[in-house]
Amino acid sequence: MAHQKILILDFGSQVSQLIARRVREQQVYCEMHPFDVSEQFIRDFKPQGIILSGGPNSVYEAQDWKAPQVVFELGVPVLGICYGMQTMAQQLGGKVESSGKREFGYAEIRARGHSELFKGIQDRSNAEGHGLLDVWMSHGDKVTELPAGFKVIASSESCPIAGMADEVRKFYAVQFHPEVTHTIKGKEMFARFVHEICGCGHDWNMPDYVNEAIEKVRAQVGKEEVILGLSGGVDSSVVAALLHRAIGDQLTCVFVDNGLLRLNEGEQVMQTFARSLGVKVIHVDATEQFMGHLKDVSDPEQKRKIIGREFVEVFQAESAKPERQMAGAGHHLPGCD
Repeated sequence: MAHQKILILDFGSQVSQLIARRVREQQVYCEMHPFDVSEQFIRDFKPQGIILSGGPNSVYEAQDWKAPQVVFELGVPVLGICYGMQTMAQQLGGKVESSGKREFGYAEIRARGHSELFKGIQDRSNAEGHGLLDVWMSHGDKVTELPAGFKVIASSESCPIAGMADEVRKFYAVQFHPEVTHTIKGKEMFARFVHEICGCGHDWNMPDYVNEAIEKVRAQVGKEEVILGLSGGVDSSVVAALLHRAIGDQLTCVFVDNGLLRLNEGEQVMQTFARSLGVKVIHVDATEQFMGHLKDVSDPEQKRKIIGREFVEVFQAESAKPERQMAGAGHHLPGCD
């Protein structure tokens, strides 16, 4: 089934995954990808709308950390959040400067201009009847000059441009984080953006997605065999479980036991997959190989690379055995987490 889709471009915020969660809660399909994906990728994705996440950088220092220009040329709505707002402003001709003092935590903003994003959304109103919103801020920079065509749609005492919009092009941006629960009306803001501004329906949910993924795997694999590298971690274990649901005995897993799991966890992996789920699993105890290469290594990043390298080496060696090639001649999937 073809879904209407939202594309999230990630600039490195610690809460970027929450953006995807909020969109999916609206029964809208979305994917999150690094901000520097290619222009062709974005065009091929065919998004109904694009969200630019927050991030830890300053736009005037990290010159390469900007949205692909095609984001503003596709003719689809765009929502910038925190750093996403700042890069939108700078790329479209506005100005961003240091605030001089980092703002982190609760803030009260006043919604201005009756924008489509905030219309009818407020936590309360002040004596003058202006809508007020309780939000969560986390920024050290701020937009000080609007790009051409934009208007201010939110402000606070410390941040005069806490939100901006070009409603002709359907570009919206907020300095706060609507994805966190501390922004009380954040859910309503995402609903407004994806449904009313982007025009997405309610055509996606996780249970249906699992079934769609299983059918897609069945169509792709056909009658071929698949051999999967299983590490015992979450990612490869989920893949193994879904593949087994899709193709059953056409799947063979190679459990590469690196000796780094918790006490008795290797046995638990075998119990779960081989005995409880009925998956064909080959247990390869590679403890000595991993420990030998990790001896006297203290740097965490170097350890990570060694573990990944040795996992692939063990998996490939096991897959190359004649009996494995017969069993898994179709697809080889190293699945290190």
